[in-house]
Parts: sequence; C-alpha cells; structure tokens
Amino acid sequence: MSLLILRIIFILVAAGMPVWFISTQIIPEDSPVMMWTVLISMVSIAVIVVAVDMLIRRKQLDVISSVYFGLVVGLFLAYVAGAAISPILPQGESHRTVVSVGLAVVVCYICISLLLQTRNDFRFIIPYVEFSKEAKGRRPYILDTSVVIDGRIADVIEANLFDSQLIMPRFVISELQGIADSDDRLRRGRGRRGLDILNRLRTNPDVDLQIYDRDLPEFAGQSVDLRLVSLAKHVDGKLVTNDYNLNKIARLHGVGVINLNDVANALKPIFLPGEHVNVRLVKPGEEPGQGVGYLEDGTMVVVEGGRDHVNEQVQIAVTSVLQTSAGRMIFGRFEEGTAENGDEPPPQG
Repeated sequence: MSLLILRIIFILVAAGMPVWFISTQIIPEDSPVMMWTVLISMVSIAVIVVAVDMLIRRKQLDVISSVYFGLVVGLFLAYVAGAAISPILPQGESHRTVVSVGLAVVVCYICISLLLQTRNDFRFIIPYVEFSKEAKGRRPYILDTSVVIDGRIADVIEANLFDSQLIMPRFVISELQGIADSDDRLRRGRGRRGLDILNRLRTNPDVDLQIYDRDLPEFAGQSVDLRLVSLAKHVDGKLVTNDYNLNKIARLHGVGVINLNDVANALKPIFLPGEHVNVRLVKPGEEPGQGVGYLEDGTMVVVEGGRDHVNEQVQIAVTSVLQTSAGRMIFGRFEEGTAENGDEPPPQG
C-alpha cells in the first residue's frame, strides 16, 4: 500500500510540474499549447518510470548501492576536477557549463562501471544499515561441475532448501561445455544434462543464480578444484559438491562444504537392529551365502543366507547399519519362510 501511495504521489507531482514552470516564467502564461505539451510529457515520463519499476521486480541491492555510491563519488570528483581546471578554461558561462557537464557524465560513468565490476569483492550496502550482535550476511553457495551434472541440485533448490545466492563460476561452465563436446557418448550426455540443469536454474525466477566471470590472481596455474576453493574463500561462501576429493581438499583449506550425497543419506530412513525390511535380492554377495539387494532409495542391503534366494522378495531382520560418506549399507539376516518368487506362475493347462 505504501508503494502504491508513493507511485500515485510521484505521478501527481509530475503532473503539477507545469504549474511550477509557469510560476517561474519558464513557460509563458499565454502559451496553453506549450503548457499542455509539457503536462502530457511529464505525466508520460512518470508513468513510464513507474511501469519500468513495476516490471523489474527483483532488484539487487548491491547493484543499486553501486549506482548510488558511484553517482555521489563521480559528482564530487567532477566538481573537484572542474574547480581545478577552471583557471585554464575560456571565459564564458557556456564553456564552463559544457565542460562541467561533460566531466560529470564521464567521471560518473567510470565510477559506476568500476563499482559494478568489483561489487563482488566487498560488501557495501547504502540504503539500509542493520546493527545486530554477531550478525553476518548469508553465505553464497558455489556449485561445482559434479553437482550440476548430477541433476538433483535443481530439485533441492526448488524445494527451498538453499535460500542464499548461487554462484556458478565461468570456468565451471567452460568445463561443462568441454564435457558436452566430448567424443564419448556417455560423457557427452552427462555434460549436456549439466547444461540443461544450469539453464533450468537460470530461467527459474525464484532462484538467484549469478555467473561469476572474474579471474582472480590466485587462479593462475591452479586446477578447477583449487579454483573453486579459492573462490569460496574470496566470497566467503560454501561449496556444493558430490566430489569426494574436492570435499576433502575444501575441508583441508577450512572452506565450508555441502556434500549432496551426505544430504541424501541424511534423508534416508533409519533402520535399527531387529527391525524387519522387505527387499528383493538381485545378485549374490562377495562372501559365501550372502545375497545383495537394494531399497528404493538405492541403499545396498547385504543379507546373510540370502544367496539361494536371488531374484526373490524376502524379509530380513536388520543386524547392523554401516554409514559412510559414500553411502549407507544395511546388513541383515534372512528369515526362513519369507521368500516370495517374483516370477509370474506358469499358465494352467
């Protein structure tokens, strides 16, 4: 409601500008055509400004702050530069005005452009100041190649599990493009799936995805994994990955990591020793007498005494659960009289 009132007041003020022009003799009182022309022009400009403001719903505070601060610094530097060179300028008010306006435009552009290109290197917010004990800005999430190719990250983000900004480095996109252009059919398919997932995130209006284009000095001569670690340190963010080696390297450098496999394992149901689970055995195990099956979420189940019941649905009693960073394994004992052959019975003659 307050924003609607502000927009209405803005349009009314724009409509009242011709009255001020007449009172200051900018518009002659005996020229109604000019007055109506100015009135329609001012109202049209105000409506266009309000329409553009309504169309651009998601406004980035760091961009707005950079523009504000760039204008302030640019105007100040232009004023100082104009005062410094005024003694050598030709006499005449018109010359000084032209030079001052030209300096202001050039210097403001340079300041705003510089701040927009370097806004990721520091946190600078002008419009709002909040004082809070030990308060910190939300840390961005940096996506690596493996987690984009995996594809589950899109569903996780659309489930609102990650509410901070996502950063996709340009060198990771280049790596994805290289994989998508591979001669190997399987590798090429994985790369294309990664690009599709990235495009899905980019076109989602509820996802704040930023492509990080800058090359930091510490990137020189480093591998992709070390570049990701350096970038996470630079922006004070967390890495989102499925890569076991990158996980270890990041933790070694003190960088926060979210392993999507660990998230998936944490969401799997918990089984306690003594509970009963139904599972279909699909192959023999490595040890004598063992059978191996899988639950719907991919959890491996190793069954003692299940080798003779491969391709059958059996009920087991859980004996132990092994949890590792690579996944979860359930060990159980086959219960006699619970096997059900999954094959259809032969037709009766």
